Amino acid sequence: MVSDASQSSAAEPAPAPRRKRVRDPEARRAAILTAARSVFAERGYAKATIREIAQRAGVTHGLVVLHFSSKEQLFLAAVPGTRDLADSVRGDAEGLAGRVAHAYVARMESADSADPFIALVRSAAGDQAAAKALLRAMREESIAAYRTVLTGPDVALRVDLLGAHLIGVTFSRYVLADGPIAAMSAGELTGYLTMTLDGILFGSTGTAPASS
Repeated sequence: MVSDASQSSAAEPAPAPRRKRVRDPEARRAAILTAARSVFAERGYAKATIREIAQRAGVTHGLVVLHFSSKEQLFLAAVPGTRDLADSVRGDAEGLAGRVAHAYVARMESADSADPFIALVRSAAGDQAAAKALLRAMREESIAAYRTVLTGPDVALRVDLLGAHLIGVTFSRYVLADGPIAAMSAGELTGYLTMTLDGILFGSTGTAPASS
C-alpha cells in the first residue's frame, strides 16, 4: 500500500530548473560608452562623473570601474582621439610624421569640446588635478602606440614632446582660434605639422612639405 506522503510527492511536479542569468558584457560595455559620450559632451571632462555615467547606462558604479579602471581611461575609450592613435601610427617609420599630422588635423577640424586635446586644455584652467590625470593617461596610451614603430631609449621623451607640441597647436588654433596658426588652411597646417613632428620624432629639419 502506497502511503499518502508518497502519493502527494508523486503528484507534485518537479521544480523547474533555475534559469541561468544572461550576461552580456559587450552590451553593457557599449551602453557605458554611449552614456559616457553623452555625459562628457554635456558636462565636459572635469565635471563628468562615473556615477552619473553609470546611472545613464543602467549599471552600477562598480561595473563601470570593472570595465574601465578610471574616468581617464573611460574618457579615452569613449571619445575620438587617442583611441584612433594606433591606426594613424601603424605603418613604417618613414611616413609616421605625415600620418600623424593628417590624422590630427582631420580630427580636430571637426572636433567638439569632448576631444581629448581640447578637454585637456580647458580642464587645466579649472581643475589641474583632473588635467594631470588625463595627461598621464594620454601619455601612457601614446607611448604604447608609438613604441610599435619607434625604437631607442628616449621614445617616451620624444612622444611627450610631440604631445606638448600638439597641445600648443590645439590651444592656439582650436581653443583661442587666434594668430597665424589659426589662420592657416587645413592643408597648410598639415604640411607644417608634418615637418615639425618629423623633427621631434627623428631630429630632421627642412622646409614645410606640400600637403595634398
